[in-house]
Amino acid sequence: MQQLEQYFTGNTGRLINKWQNYFDVYERYFAEYRNKEVVILEIGVFHGGSLQMWKSYFGDKAKIYGIDINPRCKELEEENIHIFIGSQSDPIFLQEVKNQIPDIDILIDDGGHTMRQQIASFQFLFEKVKANGIYLCEDTMTSYWLEYGGGFKRRGTFIEYAEGFVDSIHAWQSTQKGFKPDSLTTSVASVAFYHGIVVLEKKKIDPPFELQTGNLSFAPDLPLPKSFLRKMKYTALLLLNKVLRGMRLPGFIWR
Repeated sequence: MQQLEQYFTGNTGRLINKWQNYFDVYERYFAEYRNKEVVILEIGVFHGGSLQMWKSYFGDKAKIYGIDINPRCKELEEENIHIFIGSQSDPIFLQEVKNQIPDIDILIDDGGHTMRQQIASFQFLFEKVKANGIYLCEDTMTSYWLEYGGGFKRRGTFIEYAEGFVDSIHAWQSTQKGFKPDSLTTSVASVAFYHGIVVLEKKKIDPPFELQTGNLSFAPDLPLPKSFLRKMKYTALLLLNKVLRGMRLPGFIWR
């Protein structure tokens, strides 16, 4: 059993509510930040137990911040833990938070879990995360729960929104005019999906380039003659796949 799960299991302090599989994910991404001068922001204070868990785990050098809409959560502040009261989907409030705190090493969205809240928080706060930081949104299973506005393949869910992150990190390879590198392409090293959690690792990303080393194992195939018929066939293939792509249908390849 790892450090965070040990803390959780032996907790006799303030209430903490977590899914069991989260602890392995936390340890995977958070371990390198322990005992360093890190800035942690957690959206969703609840009863304050998880803020105390982060304080214990990351050490005395960590600055811990929380966001919650419940004004009573302000009572849960203590040394190295500061709490802001407001809505995670309110851009005016989020701007105030951004102005008052340092850049963030780790952001954990454990807030209201509605689609609007998760998407709005990401859109407004992701840029506040440091270039080598972590953005973690948890309880993403609500993207499938009706009471949170979810549903399988339903438009507007956070999972459907987050699937676009995968497209963004591959945008360097796009040949479509309407799909080019964006801010995520140049700042996200990886996107990982776990049960109930989506994690983005930030890092400055330059355009990728292909490398090759070693020797040929066998002689390469000779190129086929560039006949008129072959050129026509290739052109037809490209046109057909362009039409299919526009209709979002599977591609076609001649065998």
